[in-house]
Amino acid sequence: MSKVFGILTAIALGLSALIASKNQAEFESRTAETAAEKDLLTKAQARLKAAQEVLAALPVERAGVDAEVETLTATEARQQKTNAGIKAEIEATTAKIAANQEELDGIRDKTSKMGDLKELASKMRATSGELEELAQSITANEAKLANLTAQDASTNTQIGDAKSKFDCFSNSRSLPSLKTRIRSIYPNWGFVTLASGNSAGVVINSTLDVIREGETIAKLLVTAVESNSSSASIVPDSLAPDVTLMVGDQVIPGPAAVITASN
Repeated sequence: MSKVFGILTAIALGLSALIASKNQAEFESRTAETAAEKDLLTKAQARLKAAQEVLAALPVERAGVDAEVETLTATEARQQKTNAGIKAEIEATTAKIAANQEELDGIRDKTSKMGDLKELASKMRATSGELEELAQSITANEAKLANLTAQDASTNTQIGDAKSKFDCFSNSRSLPSLKTRIRSIYPNWGFVTLASGNSAGVVINSTLDVIREGETIAKLLVTAVESNSSSASIVPDSLAPDVTLMVGDQVIPGPAAVITASN
């Protein structure tokens, strides 16, 4: 009887040890999963905070662009007014030349019938000098008008550039002209730094494409921008499992980013 009891006790102890081992393994698995979820939550909260800071800063950047557009528009209006004045002056000068030509023709007609050649020659020299002076004035005004027209075209280009820049800021897009490269990589934290900043057209909260051999290998979300550098998060699931980002990879603008936040 004691042997049976001992066997049963051994079986019970073995089952207890097996159950305890399974419980320990499950506990360790759950602990690892909890740590991983906490890490993902921390990174998501950091990205959300960065996005909220971007949204808070955008009105200030937009106000600056609005002021720049307003200044350039006022400059364009002033130049157009100046151009109109010069055009009116040229028209008046042209009319005066036509009137002088008509007067000269009248003098010629009279002298053909009357005839003091000396007096006629004196008047012709005076008229010729006046015509030459008027021609020089017209040439100078035409040069001035050409210069103002060139300035007006330059102002229009600046206004167009400012409006394009404003559109990019409003829609969270980096400038189409942007071409930069990865400067450094922090894989454990899921972000990289870039060799260019807002002076080259990097716009905060915009989406960028990482290009290698003509193919897009990953996508980035810009989280911070300085004058000549910036940092961006690697968009989750955009990097293929068998691809590793490298310093020097080319980065160009991508489509506008869509940010979602969950509690």
